Amino acid sequence: ATRRLNYGIAKTDLHGFWKPFTASAFQLPGTHFYFFGSGKPRSPPLSTHSMSDIQNLQSYDPFADLGDSGDTADQQNYIHIRIQQRNGRKTLTTIQGLPATFDQKRMLKIFKKDFACNGTLVEDPELGSVIQLQGDQRTKVLNLLVEEGGIDKKMIKLHGF
Repeated sequence: ATRRLNYGIAKTDLHGFWKPFTASAFQLPGTHFYFFGSGKPRSPPLSTHSMSDIQNLQSYDPFADLGDSGDTADQQNYIHIRIQQRNGRKTLTTIQGLPATFDQKRMLKIFKKDFACNGTLVEDPELGSVIQLQGDQRTKVLNLLVEEGGIDKKMIKLHGF
């Protein structure tokens, strides 16, 4: 008693050829998988790569090739003039690395009087004495050190935006 399906194929013809889908049809021999909620055994999928094969696990510093070793002895040769943003439009100019021949307190007094701003002398254990001035005084300090102080412009590094 064969019943004809669409396209003229008998159901008994398909029964011997087509088996219902089972998960074990696609498994390798000896592996077991746990399907959620079924309670059947399952092993983890086979991995062709191990963690030691991955090349991305190596540490890389993108700024290492810039030549900045972070050594403060290398920075002592230069006079660094930096600007720091405070709150709002207020800024702070810092001068670091002035030669020992200059009197820091006297330089601060000259800067304050010539630029009509306030300032202070800060002692930093790592950087030494740093002069802080209120406002953006970078170009004024640079011009004063080159013209009045007799310092070569190549020895001054101007930082900031």
